[in-house]
Amino acid sequence: MLAEPPRVGWGFVGLYMLAYTGTSLLFLAPLLVSLSLKVNDLVGINAAPSRLALVTSVGSLLAMVANPFFGRLSDRTSSPRGMRRPWMVVGLAAGSLGILTVALAPNITVVLLGWCTAQVFFNALLAALAAVMPDQVPTAQRGAVSGILAVCLPVASVVGTFLVQLFDQNVLTMLLVPGAVGVFLVLPFVARRGDRRLDLEGAPPWSIGEFLGTFYVNPRRSPDFAWAFASRFLLVTAYALLVTYQAYYLLAQVGSSKNDVPHTIFLGILTQSAALVATALVTGKLSDLVGRRKIFVLAAAVVYGLALFVIAGADDVHGYLLGMALGGLGFGMYMAVDLALVVDVLPDTDAAAKDLGVLNIAGALPFSLAPAIAPGILDLGGGSYGVLFTVAGACAIAGAAAVLPIKAVR
Repeated sequence: MLAEPPRVGWGFVGLYMLAYTGTSLLFLAPLLVSLSLKVNDLVGINAAPSRLALVTSVGSLLAMVANPFFGRLSDRTSSPRGMRRPWMVVGLAAGSLGILTVALAPNITVVLLGWCTAQVFFNALLAALAAVMPDQVPTAQRGAVSGILAVCLPVASVVGTFLVQLFDQNVLTMLLVPGAVGVFLVLPFVARRGDRRLDLEGAPPWSIGEFLGTFYVNPRRSPDFAWAFASRFLLVTAYALLVTYQAYYLLAQVGSSKNDVPHTIFLGILTQSAALVATALVTGKLSDLVGRRKIFVLAAAVVYGLALFVIAGADDVHGYLLGMALGGLGFGMYMAVDLALVVDVLPDTDAAAKDLGVLNIAGALPFSLAPAIAPGILDLGGGSYGVLFTVAGACAIAGAAAVLPIKAVR
């Protein structure tokens, strides 16, 4: 088992935050606008939605496999440069090549190839980057660092949107410039000295069973990890239902005009992000000070569930924005402390990247599941988006309940 690492300084934390922000930017910037515009340029507005769905869905499926797979590889890497750094370099270089392929693609087939390459190798980068937490951050600092990392996603969203707007007449630069900024933010952390080295003594040999175990953690042997997985899966499912269907909700239930929907969603995201950032920075540090994780994660999931109930019952934009602000409080608290909780209950710190990759499935699968189950819920609810978001709120509350059986942390 990995020994408890020494305390980390603010220099390390700052570079780690920049690297996480850069990685989030590499993933997010194309999805926000530019990938859809590239597809639209190639096939036209009528065929674009179905072609974009094909590209993103295949990429998502490969991402779910790639994250634990490269996590396993980094856990077993004995490079003189360390365990994680080689995969950060490979992931950054090959993923960026994938984005370049998308930018220059003459047809959808090449877009699909480029996007799948980007998804696979950026997940190699992400898997190695996530494993740095158990490798180098001590338990007493994980809440604070986790809270800081929770800010990276909303920051990357704002930066990505800003950069895309600067080049909104040129899809090539819309794809390449945010990618270049993302690489620039990640490189200082990759170049820094210090990485965990693998002790090969006692490491199990490679086998078919070892490979298949890459995508699975036995819930009977590791019940705390299984409950943490279930909690994240349920909460992200609630989030995915809201994100996927909020535009239709604003049109059908709130009565927004088609032209007002983008601006209203922007206001909602801005409101949620502001609340998320403020909450994440405070609660992560607070969980370290009081030595507790479960109560924060439980309370956060309950608050997020209540926020969805508010949105479900809203009939105007003010109610929607109130729900989004409340949701930001809950989601910020959850993201700030949940990662620290998960790292504390990892089944094997010698396979940290692999297990965190398995956990990543709980964050990725709901975005494929939500579009599959939502039509059935809407049919049963008579087309009511209030019913859909009530079900989403119930998922979040169930995510709170899933934290209760965890025993290894308080």
